[in-house]
Amino acid sequence: MNTTTRRAAGVLALTIVAAGCGRGTDSAPEQARDVTTGKVAGEVTVWAMGEEGKALGAFVKDFETANPGVKINVTAIGWDVAHDKITSAIAGGATPDVSMIGSTWSGELAKTGALEPTPGNLVDKSAFFPGAWQTVDINGTAYGVPWYVETRVLYYRTDQAEKAKVRPPATWREFTAFVKALKDEGGASRGFNQSYQLGASWQEVLPLIWQAGGEIVKDGKYTFDTPEAVTALKQYASLFEQKLAPTDTPANAFPQTFIKGEVGAFYSGPWMIGVLNNDGGPGFAEKFDVAPYPRGPVSATSFVGGADMAVFKKAKNRDAAWTFIRWLSEPKVQAKWYTTVKALPAVQAAWQEPELKADEQLAVFGEQLKDARTPPPFPTWEQVARVLEAELEKLARGKATPEQTAKAIQSQADTIGTGL
Repeated sequence: MNTTTRRAAGVLALTIVAAGCGRGTDSAPEQARDVTTGKVAGEVTVWAMGEEGKALGAFVKDFETANPGVKINVTAIGWDVAHDKITSAIAGGATPDVSMIGSTWSGELAKTGALEPTPGNLVDKSAFFPGAWQTVDINGTAYGVPWYVETRVLYYRTDQAEKAKVRPPATWREFTAFVKALKDEGGASRGFNQSYQLGASWQEVLPLIWQAGGEIVKDGKYTFDTPEAVTALKQYASLFEQKLAPTDTPANAFPQTFIKGEVGAFYSGPWMIGVLNNDGGPGFAEKFDVAPYPRGPVSATSFVGGADMAVFKKAKNRDAAWTFIRWLSEPKVQAKWYTTVKALPAVQAAWQEPELKADEQLAVFGEQLKDARTPPPFPTWEQVARVLEAELEKLARGKATPEQTAKAIQSQADTIGTGL
């Protein structure tokens, strides 16, 4: 998970505490203390979200067995309340020892001064996918460790592609022709399921900007009004303009529209494999496959999200907390975690473990992750993401041009600022 809805109370709490103990960009980077390498003991309180939070309590028994005297107490919380719960805990000085955090939250939470820098001797950052490590690196200081990752690839109906006599597209130009063929000749009446609301759209558009050679940040400022961004927005809008992607999909109709064959393709993350295999029923696994992002003018870069694990400065059991996080980062543990909740390993070596290596569809995600990128770790990113959602919906519905959309996003991003 990489983003969640902000509540006013949570933003207010964060603003208050940030004003009191935030660290400006002109301050010296915080120094990370090393973690002890001896025996650890005692209780460690952990907050974790979603399905991962529900599964972690049983999963940590292996760690407790390997570390007698340590008890990991996991509290599962919902993604919808997680951000506000964490910021309220920071404001009230009542944080757990460890918390799972969304991959776009690090900059925001680090600015409060509540997160402890990652010990220098804890892990080797080169062991992680570069895009994953970017989610914890704030101005050269790491706050936490990447836990799991996700990225977007192209899902498509293999039976429709075969009927239309087309192969997965390698370029933007081929992509448009591919979707058109799925609709005109493959039987996908609603064409391509391209997101335009509820937050997913910005996760589809950022890769297009990067693929066009653009950046969303330069010299410490947001940069959305650029020729490259306009090129990306034109590509995004083109499927709506050509009626290859609908804007009238009923709520909760997807992914049934794909399973029924109404939609021929879409972009999504690795969790969707399990959803389709489960909801599609016997034999449906043979009717779809995944492929890398089509290449834009410059690259085929995708978006990387996921979740990190961080330790708070007020942790009562600091060394045991970091030892637990280091254990979660071991390749074999990461591979076992994948078999538990299908969360993709952030550690590259874990992809060579038997649980992942033999899966051809997972291999597509693994290759995509090698150059996948993340939004900047700015404290204001979630506010800017909401601006993107609103403006992209206008673009998708034909109420604004790509040029107008780029200017509108830039204007509001300038007003919001980076928060650093």
